[in-house]
Amino acid sequence: MPEKATDDSADRGVTETRAAGGRRADARPTEVTAAGIARLAGVGRAAVSNWRRRHADFPKPVGGTETSPAFALRDVEQWLRDQGKLAEVPARERVWQQLVGHPAGAAAALRQAGAVLLLVQERPAAWRQLRAAADDTELTGVLPAMLESVLTGRLGPGHPVRGLTRTALAHSAALVRATGDLATTDGAAEAYGFLLGRHLDANPRQYTPTPSGPAALMAELAATTGSLATVLDPACGSGALLAAVHETSGQGPAGHDQAPALHGQDADPDLAALTALRLALQAPGADVRVRAADTLRADAFPQLAADAVLAHPPFNERNWGHDELAYDPRWEYGFPARTESELAWVQHALARLRPGGTAVLLMPPAAASRRSGRRIRADLLRRGALRAVIALPAGAAPPNNIPLHLWVLRKPGGTTPPVPQLLVVDTAAPAGPGRDKLDWQTVRATALDAWRDFDRDGGIEEVPGVRRSLAAIDLLGDDVDLAPARHLPPPAAAGGPAELARVHDRLTATLARTTELTPLPGTDTTAPEAAAARWPQTTVGELARSGALVLRTGGAGTAGPEPAPAVLTDHDVLGGLAPSGTLPETPAGTPPEEPVLVQEGDVVVPVLGGGATARVVDEATAGAALGRNLTLLRPDTAALDPWFLAGFLRGTANNRQASSYASTATRLDVRRLQLPRLPLAEQRRYGRRFADLAAFESALRLASRLGEQFVQGLHDGLTDGTVAPG
Repeated sequence: MPEKATDDSADRGVTETRAAGGRRADARPTEVTAAGIARLAGVGRAAVSNWRRRHADFPKPVGGTETSPAFALRDVEQWLRDQGKLAEVPARERVWQQLVGHPAGAAAALRQAGAVLLLVQERPAAWRQLRAAADDTELTGVLPAMLESVLTGRLGPGHPVRGLTRTALAHSAALVRATGDLATTDGAAEAYGFLLGRHLDANPRQYTPTPSGPAALMAELAATTGSLATVLDPACGSGALLAAVHETSGQGPAGHDQAPALHGQDADPDLAALTALRLALQAPGADVRVRAADTLRADAFPQLAADAVLAHPPFNERNWGHDELAYDPRWEYGFPARTESELAWVQHALARLRPGGTAVLLMPPAAASRRSGRRIRADLLRRGALRAVIALPAGAAPPNNIPLHLWVLRKPGGTTPPVPQLLVVDTAAPAGPGRDKLDWQTVRATALDAWRDFDRDGGIEEVPGVRRSLAAIDLLGDDVDLAPARHLPPPAAAGGPAELARVHDRLTATLARTTELTPLPGTDTTAPEAAAARWPQTTVGELARSGALVLRTGGAGTAGPEPAPAVLTDHDVLGGLAPSGTLPETPAGTPPEEPVLVQEGDVVVPVLGGGATARVVDEATAGAALGRNLTLLRPDTAALDPWFLAGFLRGTANNRQASSYASTATRLDVRRLQLPRLPLAEQRRYGRRFADLAAFESALRLASRLGEQFVQGLHDGLTDGTVAPG
């Protein structure tokens, strides 16, 4: 999809000073941030922070900011070698450092690197000869013609990889050599995949790539047509959808008879160039044609009749060409309103299909119900062009806060007559609750099974809440609302009457348990009321300095190849729930970062929100990763009782004096929280009381959840007829 490709990476990890003629333009050293040091040494960022604190000889910052300092790369490399933590800078990191510090910017340098990798892949003998014989001047003098020859032969004469002139390559000799060497060790396609992935990860605000799960699903939905000999993505962005088509087709080495022809177009020249190189390298047997231009205003493939069109078009665009394209022949189903850019992309996709070809578009849910688009939606239904609307769970693709839709379309004509039926599918319920627990395999299976059965039989067996086929005539009302949730019958209320009976029994037992656990007010009169005021006090910070407890902050860690632990989030702590979060994926080419794992007896405190909460980790929660906005206190049980610690930290007055206030939030300074200095035996006496209160609180929460489930289940059962009012 069209994406803004500025190169403003605040967390790029490495920056370099400008160089000219193979030499430095000034005396400033190459700089590297803490993130870059972590990648060089193959450790997490937390390890780098520890090195800075523990080693007085660690290099001092030479730039950056107070929160993100930069260090001289040569000093860091020498320190790592002296400490036995680094034998040599990894080849991938060396290329990445040169790429992000290039005078022309990372995107331009990535174009150059990608073109060199394509040369290595297509003409390895020529590259070896050039690499061995040429000095820097000869290299940059001969290289432009060689690169242009390879690019034209692979991508066609109108390819978008521009700017590879002798002048542009004058500062790139070191990058060219390092990139070519990387290809000989890692492979050209793998090397480019690493560099492109790192570039996209370093610029999350500038790029919105289609995630691999939805991309693969869209390719598989299109593949039901049969042959995917010719595929178009008219808003190709970074090329995820076309790459998924190649992977779905199961192609082998170059020259395979069934290699697809991949056509892409994007309005951003940088993205078009990077996508062309990605496809040429990763799909060596495919005929790749990618062009840089605004698709709706300047279609690069006006005569194409593709087997499939896949697209993740830009959403909610007002400046899509409404005024200048009023009489465009592509608007066969109606002229889209200015606010209906998505319906313009739908009709463009249909216009570029062969009769009987399939299009799959990722769409915002509003496109299925906005009144301004009802006439076009109605004509798509009448003529059998729109075949399915599949709702994805929220979090499946950005923007992650809304459940996007997949529209599956079939161009009328060919051997299959139009079928005036629409398939609606909602994959949210099978996927499970929340995007952190999204079961993508279930989403994929739910969507594919429904579509394949419907496409084969022209109808489908209804599954309440999940899938249904509808006669098009039944949808042609005032709104032509195609949102799946509005047409799917609800599943049996709360699992039916039997499940309601089970909830009722659990609720009754839990309410009885809360009665048993209800604590009595304090009646101990052995000490005067003013005794508490005379307790000597200490703070969490003092206890941490003395070694009585260890203090850790959460939020670190990425998922590695091993099964990742669940993440204990601040929401889980506040609600008394089991760990529900997931670790983020490790960026391409970097080692996983170790998270902080909680242990039984740890005390976890949320630092945002202004509430008085502290949770003692039990056996069931132990082993989870500590999430963001949480602080962990690990007491030495020979000096501190965990329940005593947690109980006193929850005091309202204690939290008030340790909190600071911003314009929109309250933040707790855990180090300022106080607790009394008491003997361990007295701590344990208080601790038992606090543990009893926690058990009572847990029972109340469970009763509340069961009560809400029971009440909603009765409402649903009474309204859908599965529960009789008597």
